[in-house]
Amino acid sequence: MKAFLILEDGTVFEGTSIGSTREVISEIVFNTSMTGYLEVLTDPSYAGQIIAMTYPQIGNYGVNPDDAQAGEPALRGLVVRDMCPTPSSWRSQESLGDYLAREGVVAIEGVDTRALVRKNTTYM
Repeated sequence: MKAFLILEDGTVFEGTSIGSTREVISEIVFNTSMTGYLEVLTDPSYAGQIIAMTYPQIGNYGVNPDDAQAGEPALRGLVVRDMCPTPSSWRSQESLGDYLAREGVVAIEGVDTRALVRKNTTYM
């Protein structure tokens, strides 16, 4: 299913819906981590925000609840370039996409997250 990330200035990024399919409005923040995505998604400091992960592929080792910072996701939405549908870790209990859908987190894949960062970063 198509999904759209629409910025306040009217810029539109098109992608594919993964996770919950509803509309959210929130501040977008960026995370450049290569690993630890479940810790990021459950970190209370991201409460209510949309997180754009700049590392190109997210979800490759799946989800293990032992890695969570809290019992449930804190974010309102997730933006990724590529979501790995088949995790490769022996510790994985489910895929990241299945976790997001189960937890009701809106997510979009197929977005050039590095272009999104460049679009919304002002250098001084």
